[in-house]
Amino acid sequence: MLALFINGGPRKNWTTVKMLESAMKGARDAGAETELVHLFDYEYSGCRSCFACKLKNSKTNGICAIRDAIRPLLEKCYEADIIVIGSPVYLSNPTGAAKSFMERLIYPLLSYNPKANEAGEIESSIRKKKVPTAMIYSMGDTKEHTDQLQYPLILGEYARFMKMAYGSGEILCTYSGYQFDDYSRYDLLDGVQEYKTKYRDEQLPKDLDAAYELGKRLAASCRFQ
Repeated sequence: MLALFINGGPRKNWTTVKMLESAMKGARDAGAETELVHLFDYEYSGCRSCFACKLKNSKTNGICAIRDAIRPLLEKCYEADIIVIGSPVYLSNPTGAAKSFMERLIYPLLSYNPKANEAGEIESSIRKKKVPTAMIYSMGDTKEHTDQLQYPLILGEYARFMKMAYGSGEILCTYSGYQFDDYSRYDLLDGVQEYKTKYRDEQLPKDLDAAYELGKRLAASCRFQ
């Protein structure tokens, strides 16, 4: 059972990765083999609208036809049993690297000619194997403010598309994250470091526990499919 954990942020030791690593530990404790991948280590672009994956009798088999640095990871995702994508939130969305990756990951799996299954439900994915997936988001703003800015709706779209492609899509968020070591060097509102410190000390450990339980739950659900 291979569980892939994909970091869509540029940092390798801050909140997003800490959340992913906690989820990885949960998945390992439930019996999964885990691997952490950093998207910023690759050079690639988003979907190029070649439509090779939408040709009749396409031979891409749900994997983007573009052969570039990210192609081996897309192939690995196709074989993975669990996929968790983590990203900081920039301008109300995942990073550009994460969005470009998801275009290449999801779009080839979506059918332009969806079929109804035996239960009469429309299946939009060409993939038969259902894979537990999740999005982990870290952000510097408070939950209250991001709720006002419609983040749950905006970020929920990416989990919705993962669910369309893979049959599953969860979301876990952590807020008020530290962005710098020394806040005195930056032009910020008064009190920012204080509330971030309070969140880091009181709430972040709970978020890391939630990430652990997420990874453990995904791996357990995969075992009993």
